[in-house]
Amino acid sequence: MKKSKAIIILLVFVLLLGGFGYTAAVGLGADGSGSAASINLGLDLEGGVSITYQAVGEEEPSKEDMDDTIYKLQKRVEGYSTEAVVYQEGTDRINIEIPGVSDANAILEDLGKPGSLYFIAEHDAEGNLNYQPVGIREDGSYEYSMNKTIEELEADGSIKLVGTDVKNAQAKGYKDQMQNNQFVVELTMTEEGTTKFADATTQAYQKGESIAIYYDGSIISAPNVNSAITDGQAQITGSFTYEYAQQLASTIRIGGLKLELEELHSKIVGAQLGEEAISTSIKAAAVGFGIIVIFMIAVYYLSGVAASLALGLYVELIIILLDGFDITLTLPGIAGIILSIGMAVDANVIIFARIREEIAKGKTVKSAIDIGYKKATSAILDGNVTTLIAALVLGVLGSGTIKGFAATLALGIVLSMFTAMVVTRLLMKAFYAIGLQSPKLYGTAKETKTVQFTSKKTVFFGISIAVIVAGFAFMGVNKARSGGALNYSLEFVGGTSTNVTFNEDMPLADIDATVVPLIEQITGDGNVQTQKIEGTNEVIFKTRSLTTAERETFKTSMVDNFGADAEKITTETISSTISNEMKSDAIIAVVVATLCMLVYIWLRFKDIRFGASSVIALIHDVLVVLAFYAVVRVSVGTTFIACMLTIVGYSINATIVIFDRIRENMKNMGRKDSLETMVNESITQTLSRSIFTSLTTFIMVAALYAFGVSSVKEFALPLMAGILCGTYSSVCITGALWLVLRKVFPQKAAS
Repeated sequence: MKKSKAIIILLVFVLLLGGFGYTAAVGLGADGSGSAASINLGLDLEGGVSITYQAVGEEEPSKEDMDDTIYKLQKRVEGYSTEAVVYQEGTDRINIEIPGVSDANAILEDLGKPGSLYFIAEHDAEGNLNYQPVGIREDGSYEYSMNKTIEELEADGSIKLVGTDVKNAQAKGYKDQMQNNQFVVELTMTEEGTTKFADATTQAYQKGESIAIYYDGSIISAPNVNSAITDGQAQITGSFTYEYAQQLASTIRIGGLKLELEELHSKIVGAQLGEEAISTSIKAAAVGFGIIVIFMIAVYYLSGVAASLALGLYVELIIILLDGFDITLTLPGIAGIILSIGMAVDANVIIFARIREEIAKGKTVKSAIDIGYKKATSAILDGNVTTLIAALVLGVLGSGTIKGFAATLALGIVLSMFTAMVVTRLLMKAFYAIGLQSPKLYGTAKETKTVQFTSKKTVFFGISIAVIVAGFAFMGVNKARSGGALNYSLEFVGGTSTNVTFNEDMPLADIDATVVPLIEQITGDGNVQTQKIEGTNEVIFKTRSLTTAERETFKTSMVDNFGADAEKITTETISSTISNEMKSDAIIAVVVATLCMLVYIWLRFKDIRFGASSVIALIHDVLVVLAFYAVVRVSVGTTFIACMLTIVGYSINATIVIFDRIRENMKNMGRKDSLETMVNESITQTLSRSIFTSLTTFIMVAALYAFGVSSVKEFALPLMAGILCGTYSSVCITGALWLVLRKVFPQKAAS
């Protein structure tokens, strides 16, 4: 690279750094697009709209019907935000909370009224007309009049299917033969609905009739039947706009609920974690980033300067793109960003270690940079792609919080690879071209004595087994004492929602500082969610399930300490916000992601024992952190899922770096060298990377713990334990485990 070109690159970088920094801080245009302030925040960080529905009918709805309705509503509201939550309140009410929304009426209008949906034949068995078109609406669709009531239609058999016979409805787009965009609504029936629909469409097709879809007092569509449909898959076609097709599909989905619901009330609520959670997280990120910059420069000299500048660009870009991709950021999403920052640092550490090794061999700095990047590419690529695969699977198969975590993680991984492999490299070459060429500015790898890690495998395996067994033992003790193996929070097991009306409008910061600590004393639990009703003095406190005595103590404390109106303090039992179906979705997503990672590592390393060792180490880390949760009694909530997923990503990445060095050293092994010696050398060669990457990631999380509110601390603490555990397993367990698997399964040894 010529000096003039290097100067241009550095000037362009400075301009980009300044421009992106301004955009991230202030934003563009009147609405501040691209700024940190314009990022969509979840209920835990910002708040949103809360809508309460009540089941219609004299009889109390069954648990099965309530669970089914909650799950279907959850899938419906995820169209607004992946972080929206739906949970049961009392015995017959369902609460929906959607983050980042301030207009409850708009949501109610778009969501529709959950009620009964029917598929009605055009004529009854006697040939009488059940409905007929009477005009055209403003949106271009036909308007119909009904000739009979629903009761009459049910009595004469004209209702062929009901909403619960529909499994799903989605708007889809395609191009016709003239390359024009066409939009349809695709219906998928349940097993029972498939049979009913086959009979209904067969009869309608033979008669040349339509089948009307009736919902909430009117016919919303009456498509003609062009053939008998026996496979449960149908399309509603017409001259639809995408918005109309989407609305029609949405209405059919919401009409497929088992219960008919009516709106009780809606309100705007504040952040569950309080305003302080955002400010402390920002402060923690700033402090953690500052420490990492100092550390990188102190350890890697000029290379550290280049990495720090690239990391600064990374932070700016991720802020801009979070807003650009309309990603809702929550506390679990912050975990995804922390992991991606750790991986961005990790990529640089791997590269710099390689460069120093080449300089120690006598290569010039220019040559060392080129060779270092070339040798580091496979480890960085495999580590990041493996984690990206997991993020994509979690994003597709997961739900709610998992989708948000996956989105931020995937974005962070792509950006971290770009900044490390492209931006840092350009900066280092530019620094070299302007005259910063002395090897002293880059450092030289020092020769280190090989540590015999594998010789102590019995000790390491024993420690791991002991910790895991102890964890299960603690779970057993906890279950015997309190009925729960872990300290499950209200997201998993439900709890108590208490509405308190204070005699003045208390800011959330004051509530977090004065009221919440008293509640934590009563509950003995730091997982207290606070939501303020906008425009009122009313505050909602969500806690673990409270006994009658605890509810009275709570009430007395609010009245005596804050002058709250005793008559306006109400309590309700609320269900978990994580349904059984969502738990199943999470488990399936994690299992599929793990299998995909296993296959990828198998293909890349051409030895399934590498993949098996990685997955076993991954399971080891999850079980150890689970033991930590059991012993310390940290609350297990939505952040628990994010914490475990973060540890999975961190663990697999740390292991791959060591396996990449083993793969490389195997090619250069002499005949007299033993595999065990080679493995120990590989672990030792990557030891500085393992320590430094863990240290920088730990610093970020530790800052979050040091500055965070109590709920943030409960998120950061097990994450720190997971980082330490991931480092331990990758250094002390995986290499030895791979050797053991080679001995146990020699017939599958790689050539």
